Amino acid sequence: MLLIPILIAIVLFVLIVVISNIKIVPQASVYVVERLGSYYATWETGLHVKVPFIDRIAKKMSMKEQVVDFAPQPVITKDNVTMQIDTVVFYQVTDAKLYTYGVERPMSAIENLTATTLRNIIGEMELDSTLTSRDVINSKITATLDVATDKWGIKVNRVELKNILPPREIQDAMEKQMKAERERRESILRAEGEKHSQILVAEGEKESAILRAEAEKESAILRAEGVREQKIREAQGEAEAIQMVQRAYADALKMLNEADPTDRVIQIKSLEAFAKAADGKATKIIIPSEIQSLAGMVTSLKEIAGGK
Repeated sequence: MLLIPILIAIVLFVLIVVISNIKIVPQASVYVVERLGSYYATWETGLHVKVPFIDRIAKKMSMKEQVVDFAPQPVITKDNVTMQIDTVVFYQVTDAKLYTYGVERPMSAIENLTATTLRNIIGEMELDSTLTSRDVINSKITATLDVATDKWGIKVNRVELKNILPPREIQDAMEKQMKAERERRESILRAEGEKHSQILVAEGEKESAILRAEAEKESAILRAEGVREQKIREAQGEAEAIQMVQRAYADALKMLNEADPTDRVIQIKSLEAFAKAADGKATKIIIPSEIQSLAGMVTSLKEIAGGK
């Protein structure tokens, strides 16, 4: 009876040992396995079983790209200016075995290597170049770290300078310079705006003057055309009046001819015409003899009429 519980306990123990030695490696991860203290294998994604009490998982690591932010490091430029620069390193484990056995504390090694490389690069540059050549510095550090960390199973994808902090007095001077530059640009923009405004005003005045001149020209043309039309109409009216007088005179002559007037009637008409001429401002009038005799006859008739 005592044997059965012992067998059950042994079976449970074996099951627990077997189950505890079944390992599932997740995606983008690897396990470094040692057997009896020596490197045995690198397990990648999937199901694995290790030998109990013989195999040991020495290290679990992610194969994803990782980011580490290092604290600011004091560096000195070529012109003896001390600055604080902090860096961000983007890296990825490419060889799990080298990463496990290649270097003690890989992140500390990368940080120290980054600081050393940064000091070497910045030490060959002046302050102005340091502030304006961030991309160049990033590229140089990345290339140097990538070569150095290759034997550690690490791939450095890129390094970024996060902040570059010069001394306080230099920062104040830079801020004053930036302020002066902003004021200068503002003055230039304001002057260009005023110039543009003046150009617009001048163009507006020019357009207005042109429009006024064109309006005055059109008005003068219209006035001239009005005067011309008036003179044409007056001339036409005078011509029509003359034509009417001539036509009336011609009609009168025609009627007179049709009436077959006697010589006495013609002489009387002539006398009337000379009477009208005498009303003018002429100082001397020559009267034909026929009209003189007719005038004498008229005078005689007036005397006879007066005697009655």
